[in-house]
Amino acid sequence: MSFLLRVVLPDRPGSLGAVATALGDAGVDILGVDVVERSGGQAVDDLTVELPPGRPPDVLISAAEAVPGVQVESVRPYVGRLDTHRELELVDEIAGDPAHGLQQLTDEMPRLFRAGWALIVVREGGRAWRLAQSSAAPETRAGDLPWLPLSKAMVIDPQVHWVPVPWRALDTELAAAPFGPASSAQALVVGRPGGPVFRRSELARLTHLAGIVTAVLGA
Repeated sequence: MSFLLRVVLPDRPGSLGAVATALGDAGVDILGVDVVERSGGQAVDDLTVELPPGRPPDVLISAAEAVPGVQVESVRPYVGRLDTHRELELVDEIAGDPAHGLQQLTDEMPRLFRAGWALIVVREGGRAWRLAQSSAAPETRAGDLPWLPLSKAMVIDPQVHWVPVPWRALDTELAAAPFGPASSAQALVVGRPGGPVFRRSELARLTHLAGIVTAVLGA
């Protein structure tokens, strides 16, 4: 079974190799590595791994954290493959079929950000509703999202920013970025059930992609 393992490790030569060796010694196959963030002497990496049948996911944690200075931030089942070029492909597809651009964007966001769902919301006159959503987006009634409009991408904290209850289910981590024209109160929202938390680098990616798609759609 495949898992996505997010690790925080010292940003120095050999650290990732030591983690790979420890996982290999535990019988774990590494299918792919993606650098999420590097700052303050630490690196955050996502490792896509294959665990042998009958081995519990705890093996991943114990093996990785046996390396000094390494902390496992999250472990979760993963279906799919790493594809760092998919964002450019998505922009091309949206440019070729702008009438379905919003739906294409929300459909692909979960895979691009290793999340569970995505949606585009708009607020007007004290009421908010969705313009597009991925297949797994939680069903909610129309209401209000008082934190719209956004000036920049942010992690949504349900303790501070009101969101519908279904958005918070399963300890879902939430992030949102401004979407659409500057005069609009629209946002691209991504939900990641069970975490991990959205890092600053991921918020930057979210902002960048939302801005490009906005420009491509011209709206």
